[in-house]
Amino acid sequence: MKEKTFNITNDTGIHARPATQLVNKAGQFSSDITLEYNGKSVNLKSIMGVMSLGVGKGAEVTIKADGSDEDEAMNAIEEVVKEGLGE
Repeated sequence: MKEKTFNITNDTGIHARPATQLVNKAGQFSSDITLEYNGKSVNLKSIMGVMSLGVGKGAEVTIKADGSDEDEAMNAIEEVVKEGLGE
């Protein structure tokens, strides 16, 4: 299992467009991928799940990937996050 924590620096947090980008990227992999925030964990392949967390600017989130392509999945998702969501 791969796990990485990110700080969300985007002014609007994880709103519709970046959430869609994350979900689309996660959907390209067979690994189970979750997004954790505020003690809640959702499937990163579910747009409704991601949006339900209401992740805002300054939030710290943890993404976990578990499966045969977890390394590739985590690298790809990290790229999406760093392209405009956070660090």
